[in-house]
Amino acid sequence: MTFFSYRKKIGLTQEEVAKELKIGRSAISKWETGVTVPRAELLPRIATLYNCTIEQLLGVSKEESSNQAS
Repeated sequence: MTFFSYRKKIGLTQEEVAKELKIGRSAISKWETGVTVPRAELLPRIATLYNCTIEQLLGVSKEESSNQAS
């Protein structure tokens, strides 16, 4: 799933996500279009808001994640 898909799944607008994360709306737009990625320190908050894991947000499968931990 993409940042856009996660946001749509929870039914929030870019403006609502931006307000919740205390950042500009344009940042959300840039993530969703692939222009930029969120700062690392925002990932836990985004994952909590989107009800997913950081790995899911980044598109890392469980298998890839466990292989990298070894």
